[in-house]
Amino acid sequence: MTKGKVVLAGTFRVESISVPVQLIRSGRKTIGVKVDQKGVVTAQAPYLAKEADVLAFLSQHADRIEQYVQRSRIAAEQAEDAGRFSAAELEHMAQQAVQVIPQRVAYYARLLGVTYGRITIRNQKSRWGSCSSKGNLNFNCLLMAAPAEVLDSVVAHELCHRKHMDHSKAVYAELYKLFPDYDRCSRWLKEQGVLLMQRMTG
Repeated sequence: MTKGKVVLAGTFRVESISVPVQLIRSGRKTIGVKVDQKGVVTAQAPYLAKEADVLAFLSQHADRIEQYVQRSRIAAEQAEDAGRFSAAELEHMAQQAVQVIPQRVAYYARLLGVTYGRITIRNQKSRWGSCSSKGNLNFNCLLMAAPAEVLDSVVAHELCHRKHMDHSKAVYAELYKLFPDYDRCSRWLKEQGVLLMQRMTG
């Protein structure tokens, strides 16, 4: 198979998980799973991983996976009740973000002693922020609807990648030193951030 190619390898059911699980194979080395904001469960596995091993992994983590599925369903219902963000509301948040986020980036970059490249603000349905290998930073305008400390936690997280371009223990050690309350902010994004993303127009 072509290196880096992602292959859809079918859909199956797992006991204790209320929705079908989609299996995708790729060049990754380990088995993983993700639940998107719509509650869709995707198992990610190496090309040669045995299906029995994938099923065992999913069964082992079934309770946690189902919690995320139910959380996504509740968030979708709450978003429906709250209504979608209008184009004008999203534009207003984007304008706010352009003013606020670069200031927070500059502040935490000084604390970390790192440089960075271009800062881009976008309306996104799946990511809060990212940092490229060249130091270009991308942030979701919906962060303006989150508490200030949550916004700061995302900024700090992405800037820590200027020292460690991974999610190893080293990057989290740097992050906790810089932002001791990171776990609480991360929980807020997992629990409340889904609701914000569900309210995106379209």
